[in-house]
Amino acid sequence: MIEISGITKRFGATVAVDHLDLQVMDGEIFGFIGPNGAGKTTTIKTIVGMLRPDEGEVRVNGIDVLRNPIAAKSIMAYVPDTPDVYEKLTGIQYIGFVADAFRVPADERKRRTAELASVFEMEGALGDLIESYSHGMRQKMVLISALVHSPRVWVLDEPLVGLDPKSAFALKTMMRQHADAGNTVFFSTHILEVAEKLCDRIGIIVQGKLVACGAVDELRTRKDDTLESIFMDLVDR
Repeated sequence: MIEISGITKRFGATVAVDHLDLQVMDGEIFGFIGPNGAGKTTTIKTIVGMLRPDEGEVRVNGIDVLRNPIAAKSIMAYVPDTPDVYEKLTGIQYIGFVADAFRVPADERKRRTAELASVFEMEGALGDLIESYSHGMRQKMVLISALVHSPRVWVLDEPLVGLDPKSAFALKTMMRQHADAGNTVFFSTHILEVAEKLCDRIGIIVQGKLVACGAVDELRTRKDDTLESIFMDLVDR
Protein backbone atom coordinates (compact mmCIF):
# COMPACT_ATOMS: atom_id res chain seq x y z
CA MET A 1 0.00 0.00 0.00
CA ILE A 2 1.19 3.51 -0.85
CA GLU A 3 -0.21 6.49 1.05
CA ILE A 4 0.60 9.97 -0.24
CA SER A 5 -0.59 12.78 2.02
CA GLY A 6 -0.41 16.42 0.94
CA ILE A 7 2.79 16.11 -1.07
CA THR A 8 4.11 19.36 -2.52
CA LYS A 9 7.44 19.67 -4.35
CA ARG A 10 8.83 22.92 -5.72
CA PHE A 11 11.82 23.62 -7.94
CA GLY A 12 12.41 27.32 -7.49
CA ALA A 13 9.22 29.10 -8.49
CA THR A 14 7.87 26.00 -10.25
CA VAL A 15 5.43 23.83 -8.32
CA ALA A 16 5.99 20.35 -9.77
CA VAL A 17 3.57 18.55 -7.43
CA ASP A 18 0.83 20.50 -5.68
CA HIS A 19 -0.70 19.10 -2.45
CA LEU A 20 -1.16 15.60 -3.83
CA ASP A 21 -3.27 13.12 -1.86
CA LEU A 22 -3.43 9.54 -3.12
CA GLN A 23 -3.80 5.98 -1.84
CA VAL A 24 -2.75 2.92 -3.83
CA MET A 25 -4.15 -0.22 -2.27
CA ASP A 26 -2.78 -3.73 -1.89
CA GLY A 27 -3.96 -5.98 -4.70
CA GLU A 28 -4.24 -3.31 -7.39
CA ILE A 29 -2.38 -2.01 -10.39
CA PHE A 30 -2.52 1.77 -10.31
CA GLY A 31 -1.75 3.70 -13.49
CA PHE A 32 -0.42 7.25 -13.21
CA ILE A 33 -0.82 9.29 -16.37
CA GLY A 34 -0.44 12.89 -17.44
CA PRO A 35 1.17 15.12 -20.08
CA ASN A 36 4.91 15.78 -20.13
CA GLY A 37 5.94 17.95 -17.20
CA ALA A 38 2.79 17.17 -15.22
CA GLY A 39 4.67 15.89 -12.16
CA LYS A 40 4.61 12.11 -12.69
CA THR A 41 8.34 11.44 -12.31
CA THR A 42 8.66 13.94 -9.45
CA THR A 43 5.88 12.10 -7.62
CA ILE A 44 7.52 8.74 -8.25
CA LYS A 45 10.93 9.95 -7.06
CA THR A 46 9.27 11.26 -3.91
CA ILE A 47 7.58 7.90 -3.28
CA VAL A 48 10.88 6.01 -3.50
CA GLY A 49 12.80 8.54 -1.42
CA MET A 50 14.95 10.11 -4.13
CA LEU A 51 13.36 13.52 -3.58
CA ARG A 52 12.35 15.13 -0.30
CA PRO A 53 8.97 16.86 -0.47
CA ASP A 54 8.60 20.44 0.70
CA GLU A 55 5.35 19.46 2.38
CA GLY A 56 3.50 16.23 3.13
CA GLU A 57 4.52 12.65 3.70
CA VAL A 58 4.65 9.26 1.99
CA ARG A 59 4.10 5.89 3.66
CA VAL A 60 4.74 2.53 2.02
CA ASN A 61 3.11 -0.39 3.80
CA GLY A 62 2.88 1.86 6.84
CA ILE A 63 6.55 2.89 6.77
CA ASP A 64 7.33 6.61 6.58
CA VAL A 65 9.70 7.02 3.64
CA LEU A 66 11.39 10.13 5.10
CA ARG A 67 11.77 8.89 8.68
CA ASN A 68 12.72 5.30 7.87
CA PRO A 69 14.05 5.30 4.29
CA ILE A 70 16.06 2.06 4.47
CA ALA A 71 13.10 0.01 5.69
CA ALA A 72 10.81 1.60 3.08
CA LYS A 73 13.22 1.06 0.20
CA SER A 74 13.83 -2.56 1.23
CA ILE A 75 10.27 -3.50 0.26
CA MET A 76 10.13 -1.49 -2.98
CA ALA A 77 11.19 -2.02 -6.57
CA TYR A 78 12.01 1.17 -8.45
CA VAL A 79 12.42 1.32 -12.21
CA PRO A 80 13.38 4.82 -13.43
CA ASP A 81 12.28 6.40 -16.68
CA THR A 82 15.74 5.94 -18.22
CA PRO A 83 17.82 2.73 -17.89
CA ASP A 84 21.05 4.32 -16.63
CA VAL A 85 23.36 1.59 -15.30
CA TYR A 86 27.08 1.00 -14.77
CA GLU A 87 28.25 0.24 -18.28
CA LYS A 88 31.61 -1.27 -17.32
CA LEU A 89 29.93 -4.09 -15.39
CA THR A 90 28.56 -7.24 -16.94
CA GLY A 91 24.88 -7.93 -16.54
CA ILE A 92 25.43 -10.56 -13.85
CA GLN A 93 27.81 -8.26 -11.97
CA TYR A 94 25.24 -5.48 -11.96
CA ILE A 95 22.51 -7.81 -10.69
CA GLY A 96 24.91 -9.03 -8.00
CA PHE A 97 25.70 -5.44 -7.01
CA VAL A 98 22.00 -4.67 -6.51
CA ALA A 99 21.38 -8.00 -4.76
CA ASP A 100 24.23 -7.21 -2.35
CA ALA A 101 22.64 -3.85 -1.54
CA PHE A 102 19.40 -5.62 -0.65
CA ARG A 103 21.23 -8.47 1.14
CA VAL A 104 19.63 -11.15 -0.99
CA PRO A 105 20.98 -14.60 0.01
CA ALA A 106 23.11 -16.37 -2.61
CA ASP A 107 20.65 -19.19 -3.30
CA GLU A 108 17.70 -16.82 -3.63
CA ARG A 109 19.50 -14.38 -5.93
CA LYS A 110 20.64 -17.23 -8.16
CA ARG A 111 17.09 -18.56 -8.43
CA ARG A 112 15.51 -15.13 -8.97
CA THR A 113 18.13 -14.10 -11.52
CA ALA A 114 17.58 -17.29 -13.51
CA GLU A 115 13.79 -16.87 -13.40
CA LEU A 116 13.81 -13.23 -14.47
CA ALA A 117 16.51 -13.69 -17.11
CA SER A 118 14.39 -16.45 -18.62
CA VAL A 119 11.26 -14.27 -18.63
CA PHE A 120 13.09 -11.47 -20.45
CA GLU A 121 15.24 -13.79 -22.59
CA MET A 122 18.51 -12.40 -21.22
CA GLU A 123 20.24 -15.65 -20.22
CA GLY A 124 22.82 -15.47 -23.00
CA ALA A 125 23.68 -11.81 -22.36
CA LEU A 126 24.35 -11.76 -18.61
CA GLY A 127 28.07 -12.30 -19.09
CA ASP A 128 28.42 -9.39 -21.53
CA LEU A 129 29.38 -5.84 -20.62
CA ILE A 130 26.35 -3.59 -20.26
CA GLU A 131 27.96 -1.06 -22.59
CA SER A 132 27.30 -3.55 -25.40
CA TYR A 133 23.56 -3.73 -24.63
CA SER A 134 20.84 -2.11 -26.71
CA HIS A 135 18.37 0.23 -25.01
CA GLY A 136 15.84 -2.58 -24.71
CA MET A 137 18.39 -4.91 -23.12
CA ARG A 138 19.32 -2.22 -20.61
CA GLN A 139 15.66 -1.81 -19.75
CA LYS A 140 15.39 -5.54 -19.14
CA MET A 141 18.50 -5.43 -16.95
CA VAL A 142 17.02 -2.62 -14.86
CA LEU A 143 13.82 -4.64 -14.43
CA ILE A 144 15.68 -7.80 -13.42
CA SER A 145 17.82 -5.95 -10.88
CA ALA A 146 14.79 -4.10 -9.47
CA LEU A 147 12.88 -7.34 -8.89
CA VAL A 148 15.71 -9.58 -7.72
CA HIS A 149 14.91 -9.00 -4.03
CA SER A 150 11.22 -9.96 -4.46
CA PRO A 151 9.79 -6.59 -3.37
CA ARG A 152 6.15 -6.27 -2.39
CA VAL A 153 5.65 -2.77 -3.81
CA TRP A 154 6.56 -2.05 -7.44
CA VAL A 155 7.05 1.59 -8.48
CA LEU A 156 7.73 1.73 -12.20
CA ASP A 157 8.28 4.86 -14.29
CA GLU A 158 7.50 4.15 -17.97
CA PRO A 159 8.62 0.50 -17.63
CA LEU A 160 7.45 -0.59 -21.10
CA VAL A 161 9.56 1.89 -23.07
CA GLY A 162 12.12 0.08 -25.20
CA LEU A 163 10.80 -3.42 -24.56
CA ASP A 164 10.02 -5.72 -27.46
CA PRO A 165 6.39 -6.91 -27.66
CA LYS A 166 7.12 -10.30 -26.06
CA SER A 167 8.94 -8.78 -23.09
CA ALA A 168 6.27 -6.10 -22.71
CA PHE A 169 3.59 -8.80 -22.59
CA ALA A 170 5.63 -10.74 -20.03
CA LEU A 171 6.02 -7.68 -17.81
CA LYS A 172 2.31 -6.86 -17.97
CA THR A 173 1.53 -10.46 -17.02
CA MET A 174 3.93 -10.24 -14.07
CA MET A 175 2.35 -6.98 -12.92
CA ARG A 176 -1.10 -8.57 -12.95
CA GLN A 177 0.10 -11.65 -11.07
CA HIS A 178 1.92 -9.52 -8.50
CA ALA A 179 -1.18 -7.44 -7.77
CA ASP A 180 -3.45 -10.50 -7.72
CA ALA A 181 -1.18 -11.96 -5.01
CA GLY A 182 -2.10 -9.01 -2.77
CA ASN A 183 0.81 -6.72 -3.60
CA THR A 184 0.98 -3.18 -4.98
CA VAL A 185 1.93 -1.99 -8.48
CA PHE A 186 2.22 1.74 -9.24
CA PHE A 187 3.36 2.70 -12.70
CA SER A 188 3.38 5.66 -15.06
CA THR A 189 2.84 5.35 -18.78
CA HIS A 190 2.04 7.37 -21.89
CA ILE A 191 0.48 4.30 -23.53
CA LEU A 192 -3.16 4.94 -22.67
CA GLU A 193 -4.44 1.72 -24.24
CA VAL A 194 -2.20 -0.29 -21.90
CA ALA A 195 -3.36 1.69 -18.87
CA GLU A 196 -7.01 1.24 -19.82
CA LYS A 197 -6.71 -2.53 -20.20
CA LEU A 198 -4.29 -3.28 -17.37
CA CYS A 199 -5.06 -0.93 -14.48
CA ASP A 200 -7.59 -1.37 -11.71
CA ARG A 201 -7.55 2.37 -11.09
CA ILE A 202 -6.00 5.36 -12.82
CA GLY A 203 -4.87 8.75 -11.57
CA ILE A 204 -4.53 11.68 -13.98
CA ILE A 205 -2.17 14.48 -12.99
CA VAL A 206 -2.09 17.86 -14.75
CA GLN A 207 0.23 20.72 -13.73
CA GLY A 208 1.04 18.98 -10.46
CA LYS A 209 -2.57 18.42 -9.41
CA LEU A 210 -4.52 15.18 -9.38
CA VAL A 211 -7.53 16.00 -11.57
CA ALA A 212 -9.15 12.54 -11.68
CA CYS A 213 -8.78 9.20 -9.95
CA GLY A 214 -10.72 5.96 -10.20
CA ALA A 215 -11.54 3.00 -12.42
CA VAL A 216 -12.08 3.86 -16.07
CA ASP A 217 -15.81 3.15 -15.73
CA GLU A 218 -15.97 5.68 -12.87
CA LEU A 219 -14.20 8.34 -14.94
CA ARG A 220 -16.53 8.07 -17.93
CA THR A 221 -19.10 10.80 -18.48
CA ARG A 222 -20.35 9.17 -21.70
CA LYS A 223 -20.93 5.48 -22.35
CA ASP A 224 -18.50 5.38 -25.29
CA ASP A 225 -15.69 7.30 -23.54
CA THR A 226 -12.23 5.77 -23.83
CA LEU A 227 -9.39 6.60 -21.51
CA GLU A 228 -7.89 8.63 -24.35
CA SER A 229 -11.00 10.79 -24.69
CA ILE A 230 -11.25 11.19 -20.91
CA PHE A 231 -7.59 12.18 -20.74
CA MET A 232 -7.86 14.70 -23.57
CA ASP A 233 -10.95 16.31 -22.06
CA LEU A 234 -9.23 16.76 -18.69
CA VAL A 235 -5.96 18.04 -20.16
CA ASP A 236 -7.71 20.50 -22.46
CA ARG A 237 -9.88 21.69 -19.62
